[in-house]
Amino acid sequence: MEERIDKWLWAVRLFKTRSLAAEECSKGRVAVNGATAKPSRSVKIGDVVDVKKPPVTYSFRVLALTNNRVGAKLVPTCLEDITPPEQYEILELQKISGFVDRARGTGRPTKKERRDLDEFTRV
Repeated sequence: MEERIDKWLWAVRLFKTRSLAAEECSKGRVAVNGATAKPSRSVKIGDVVDVKKPPVTYSFRVLALTNNRVGAKLVPTCLEDITPPEQYEILELQKISGFVDRARGTGRPTKKERRDLDEFTRV
């Protein structure tokens, strides 16, 4: 049995909508067994799916196929998280130093943010 990758990503709650999952596949942010996957690519049980959500690349092993969206409690029966610990460390570092990297267009830092930034860069 096989299932479309965009449908499976949506069903196991990795993306909020199926169109979002298809869009990420089209952008080249989803790979199956190391090869970039188009939205119509089929996945089988045992395949390894890599999903790039910057700055982290998550890896999952397909345990079950489903075409219907599953409840959050049932997600572990459909996939196994095999993301290396280094990727989660990158995520933690990003959370800790989040205020240093300002999003474009958010304007100038407030007085408090400026002090925090100066203190952070001084150490």
